[in-house]
Formats: sequence, structure tokens, C-alpha cells
Amino acid sequence: MVGDDRRNESQMKTQQDYAAPARRHASGRAWHTPILFLWGVLIGCVVIGSLLPAASPVMVAIGRRHIWDKLQHFGAYLALSILPVIGFRDRHRGLAAGLSMFFLGVVLELGQHFSPGRAVELGDVIANGAGVSCGTLAGLPIRTLIAKIAIL
Repeated sequence: MVGDDRRNESQMKTQQDYAAPARRHASGRAWHTPILFLWGVLIGCVVIGSLLPAASPVMVAIGRRHIWDKLQHFGAYLALSILPVIGFRDRHRGLAAGLSMFFLGVVLELGQHFSPGRAVELGDVIANGAGVSCGTLAGLPIRTLIAKIAIL
């Protein structure tokens, strides 16, 4: 009987040891998933917006806003790079995904050559690069802050 009690205690400790990481993992998943989902949606929006013809209703509506084109590029790529830095569990993968958004911007800018009424502009590529750089750098302290909050 005494041996059975010890075995049950060791089994209970094992179950308790596994329960804490499971709770942390579940709470971590709660904020990683929506951030990465938002990142995927934003990638889709940027791809579509970058390759639409200039005369499309979406591009005409964006043009009516009178927001400087380079600021739009900067803001879009800032968001495209900050979200994976924050959202990926592995810091290095998040950084790599964030920095890879620069290459997405270059490819999309080159793709505008084939879209009616659109033109390839070096200024857009520079604005994309500035947004990616700032977004990646801004994502690191935000990632640290979120991790501290998630532990609490």
C-alpha cells in the first residue's frame, strides 16, 4: 500500500509538471495566432494593392485620400515586418520573416511593370526598405514586452 501511494504521488507530480507548460503554451497560442493571421491578411492586401491596375476602383479610392505614396509604402512595410517579429515564437524566424518582407516589396515593385498604369519606382523600394528596417527594430522591444506580460 505504501508503494502504491508513492507511485500515485510521483504520477501526480508528473501530471502537475506537465500542466504548467501546457497552460503557458495555450496562453501563448492565444496571441501568436491572431498576429500571424493578421500578417497573412496584410500580405494579401499588399500583394493585391501592389499589382492592381492604376485605373482600378481600389487604386482610385486610395488616390483620393491624398496620402503621400512613400508614406503608404513605409507604413505598409512597417506593419508587414513588425507582425512576424512579434508573432513568431522563435525570435530568429520572426526576424527572418520580417526582413524577408523587403524582398517581397522588391518583387512586387518589379511586378508593377506588368500592371497597366503602374510604374517601377526606386523611391518606393527605398520607402519599403525603411519601413522594414523600422518595423523589425521596433518589433524587438515589443516582442520582449509581450513576452513579459504573457509570463505574468
